[in-house]
Amino acid sequence: MDTGDTTTKAISPVTAPAGWYVDPQYWPVERQHVFAVNWQFLTHESALSNPRDWRADILAGYPVVIVRGDDGQLRAFHNVCRHRAGPLTREDSGTCDGYLTCQYHGWRYTLDGRLRAARDFGAASDFDPRDFGLFPIKLHIWRGLVFAGIGDNLPDLAAQMAPLDARLKDADWSNLKVGLRRTHLLDCNWKTYVENYLEGYHVPSMHPSLDAEIISEQYKVTVNGKVVLHDAPPKSGAVYDGLWGWVWPNIGINVYNRGLMIERMSPVGHGQTQLDYLYLTPDGEAVPDATIAMSDQVTAEDKWIAEKVQQNLDAGVYETGRLSPKHETAVTAFQSWVGAFIA
Repeated sequence: MDTGDTTTKAISPVTAPAGWYVDPQYWPVERQHVFAVNWQFLTHESALSNPRDWRADILAGYPVVIVRGDDGQLRAFHNVCRHRAGPLTREDSGTCDGYLTCQYHGWRYTLDGRLRAARDFGAASDFDPRDFGLFPIKLHIWRGLVFAGIGDNLPDLAAQMAPLDARLKDADWSNLKVGLRRTHLLDCNWKTYVENYLEGYHVPSMHPSLDAEIISEQYKVTVNGKVVLHDAPPKSGAVYDGLWGWVWPNIGINVYNRGLMIERMSPVGHGQTQLDYLYLTPDGEAVPDATIAMSDQVTAEDKWIAEKVQQNLDAGVYETGRLSPKHETAVTAFQSWVGAFIA
């Protein structure tokens, strides 16, 4: 029967197939075509405040080391010796003696990546140390946050961050320093967790404490370029400050009353996701207990549901579903971006 209603109705898109989250063949493709060719959050510049300070990390399976030179410049390299692929570091961070030294055979590199000494190597007429410097990694600093670029043809990070800049306006982060680091390991594919982060549809069901702090009826998700903004006005006295920002492919920026938390959703191979939380506070002051408590509770709730969803995906019963045109526009966008490389 014709009701005369000519209103255009939103169409619910079909979800990505379960195989994306279950089949390990996608992991090497994602490493090379999603993570290597996009900027990865590495640290905050205050974490390397003095010359010769260094920090080691792993970005989507790529071991890296960042160091501040005697000239004050930050530089990053693959944490891989050019001799036989030994590591240049043992710990997560520290201060060196002016060189990065392979922990396997003792090759030493200057802080700009040149091979300084191949310890006790022996005479070799065809060996030129100038050909065996460390593999460099590009760096870009945005509002004190240090991003690393593994591959070539990286996007313009300043342009990519423009929607966040517009939202943050003149917010001053110049005095922020590392207040706390925390890590959580989840037994799920990285995409399973990211998609959970990209929608607020589950907040009333999964996060009652968070839901009590925000005005749920005004929760809004906006996709602008490859940045997703979650706006949920806080109620009076709330710990949360009303903004989640997410940047392709795996970085969350969570704004609190005093400072912020950077959340890197790090894939650990195909089947696990590591959440690396970096809390930044004014001059590195202690993170308020209320902020930690809220963060821990929300993380535990997200861990539970993401792992349960992954178990159900692995079970082989579910193939595809439907995405809400009201709540899951960012999930739809994310799946289209991933699909451009693996579909």
